[in-house]
Amino acid sequence: MKIGNIKFGDNPVFLAPMEDVTDMGFRLTCKGFGADMVYTEFVSSDALIRHVNKTKEKLAITDAERPVAIQIYGREVEPMVEAAKICEEVSPDILDINFGCPVKKVAGKGAGSGMMKTPDLMIEITKAVVKAVNIPVTVKTRLGWDNDSRIIVELAEQLQDTGIQALTIHGRTRAQMYSGEADWSLIGAVKNNPRMHIPIIGNGDITTPEIAKKRFEETGVDAVMIGRGSIGSPWIFEETKHYLATGELLPKKEFSWYLDVLKNMINKNIEYSGERGGIIHSRRHLAASSLFKGIPDFKKTRVTMLRTESVEELFSIMDNIPLFDIN
Repeated sequence: MKIGNIKFGDNPVFLAPMEDVTDMGFRLTCKGFGADMVYTEFVSSDALIRHVNKTKEKLAITDAERPVAIQIYGREVEPMVEAAKICEEVSPDILDINFGCPVKKVAGKGAGSGMMKTPDLMIEITKAVVKAVNIPVTVKTRLGWDNDSRIIVELAEQLQDTGIQALTIHGRTRAQMYSGEADWSLIGAVKNNPRMHIPIIGNGDITTPEIAKKRFEETGVDAVMIGRGSIGSPWIFEETKHYLATGELLPKKEFSWYLDVLKNMINKNIEYSGERGGIIHSRRHLAASSLFKGIPDFKKTRVTMLRTESVEELFSIMDNIPLFDIN
């Protein structure tokens, strides 16, 4: 599989772009566990061209992450073009356009998956961005706005005609948000459309190596993208890559090993964002990590862990979690 001149091996596994999740510390951690490509948090084109510092900080990338994509979103042509050019200046490997975010503050204003209501404008924006930059442009989107307008098969052809070099499809409509199950049948329909020749990346509900393998086999997608299944569990990339290569699951490691992974990720976030910022960036991972599921009477410990602003105190809490058999 190739996107532009970037070569990936067979069955690549990508880290999905997620707001308040895919900061640099997490991206580097996932890369260390074998993620074939990582994406930044999504960047508002309007905020970027206004030079909002918090937004500009999201453009920070390192060579250790490569290949790395910056993802932008917006609802107007000119701001998206200007933002794309600003992103290109920091030399990402890929520029990705977000037409998939379903949250109200994005989609409700016509951006993200809100573009499913205005596909002509979506095509216009994509065409203009592709023309404006010299790096590969890709798109991430959904099946449609709601169950009565699942337009992805036709839309995929139109997006391909703009010159994008890969398309990621999340197997839900905007109306579904993240409820129900992702429908991969239409992702497969896009991939198996004889008119499609760009890589198709499937996304939605990949939470185990077995599911990843099943999606590759059922749909023939060129890559899969893991989102929520990676939050607080960056080792899912190593587990998935191993299973895809061998058909065997990696044996579970000691509970303390997984704790050390999370602590190393927190330290990376602190390195780039300072102690308080690094801890705040890490909280969602600690709240959602599969590592702590099933531990008896863990709620109080979780609340304490999420409230601390001292890394010394946080690590002390983590070190005093009773050893737990995760097998």
